[in-house]
Amino acid sequence: MKIKTLAFALAATTCLSSAALADSLTRVVTVPLGAEITGMYLEGGDLFFNVQHPSDDLKSDFSKATVGVISNADFSGKESPLPEGDEKAVVKSSLGTYQILLQEGDLDTVGKIEGAGGVIKTSNDPDFNGFIRTGENEGYLFTNWEDRPGGMSRAKLSRAADGTWTVDKNDVRMIDFTAVGGTWVNCFGSVSPWNTPLTSEELYFDDTADWNNPDYKYIDGVDALANYKGEYPNPYDYGYIVEIKDPAGRAIPVKQMALGRYSHENAIVMPDRKTVYMSDDGTNVVFYKFVADKAGDLSSGTLYAAKITQMAEPGTKASKAPFQISWIELAHASNDEIASWVAEYDGITKDDYKAGETSYISDAEVAAWAEGEADDNRVAFLESRRAAAAKGATAEFRKMEGVQINQVAAADGSVPFMYMAMSEVSKGMADDKGDIQVAENKCGVVYQMKLDDNFNVQKMTPVVAGGAYDKNNAANACATDSVANPDNIAVLANGDVLIGEDTGNHENNAMWLWKASSM
Repeated sequence: MKIKTLAFALAATTCLSSAALADSLTRVVTVPLGAEITGMYLEGGDLFFNVQHPSDDLKSDFSKATVGVISNADFSGKESPLPEGDEKAVVKSSLGTYQILLQEGDLDTVGKIEGAGGVIKTSNDPDFNGFIRTGENEGYLFTNWEDRPGGMSRAKLSRAADGTWTVDKNDVRMIDFTAVGGTWVNCFGSVSPWNTPLTSEELYFDDTADWNNPDYKYIDGVDALANYKGEYPNPYDYGYIVEIKDPAGRAIPVKQMALGRYSHENAIVMPDRKTVYMSDDGTNVVFYKFVADKAGDLSSGTLYAAKITQMAEPGTKASKAPFQISWIELAHASNDEIASWVAEYDGITKDDYKAGETSYISDAEVAAWAEGEADDNRVAFLESRRAAAAKGATAEFRKMEGVQINQVAAADGSVPFMYMAMSEVSKGMADDKGDIQVAENKCGVVYQMKLDDNFNVQKMTPVVAGGAYDKNNAANACATDSVANPDNIAVLANGDVLIGEDTGNHENNAMWLWKASSM
């Protein structure tokens, strides 16, 4: 893999200044009040993205969660000014016209999540989009619905010569996840190099020990899963990357357990079809890598966790503190092995809960595994975050969001970079202990990682930072001339980066274009 442009060669060897970066950052979309931007997905020159959970009292077409697209998007870098008046209730963009494709509740199917206990809810939280071609100018759009239990829709689309997309209303349905016990919070995702959607279970659950605690804050989600399944769920059935096999046919979900169990935000498979990078959302979380045994097969391989060395003095601004990365091997396993371990925890209910104890894997078992005293490697795959910390990996990241490449440009070496959005740099990243000790940035940072010839990464460099932060500014606590709480990431073929916001620190969430190609 060779670097093909001088701009990227320079970016690969230098820590870019925040002043230079600000000059190359442009707001290109704003979405309605109450909404965030999710599901950014590039299909040729068209950009799919969603309006997630908008305010339901908007006097516009956007009072419902929306899946849509801008065709023939203009990525030249024209600014979309801050919205005013009625503009705050609509999608406003300098990229082109946003076409509504689907909205929550459409056709009595879109976003509807139901199981053994009947209809659980109709979600207003569309997230990941991924398009699977079935022919010229046609295919299926897969969209996550981010709830407990989670969902995913599949809609047949066709594209006219003028860029207008049409939904085949006779071919829109929700994916059936009953064979895998349902899903938990289907968040961001990606499409594999072999054209299967990878949906991420964001297992926002602080401690598995509380899974059957009747008084736990997320117990309503577990109860909803019990209603979905018709029996009390096993926690170790959730928190994985779910691959949709045969996406244009039967659309069969497979939980790829070998990639570990934690709060998956996204997984991105490298062009070698074996190496996978995965982000973990929450507080004091871990950055993971997986290397499959066979290309194009995620069912078995080796799981790794990142160890970080900060390349700046403690307390340095997050925008000026790159991190060195080394990788700690956790374990090797296959889906079949892991499934056999998971089955040992079936049948546990709230009746088995005892305060101060656990019905699941204990801290003592994690410690014994880390010391090499366990009979198997279940800890690495069922309690991956605790396992990583016990092995000395860095478990300090705060609000790790999308991780992304451009598949074609990474494969041919023209854009040898991966990007990571850190929605907020605080808590474990901004204290005075551990591997990471940078100054807090409540508005977030986007990091760049250079891919070597084998698609390994050894360094995280901050390239876009939010701020300044003013807690007294209720509408826009983060300055409006830069990002606030970056989440989704999309990388263009020329290396420029689209950054979507999930924030309460901007009155209207925005999408930004960072002109990396100009650096």
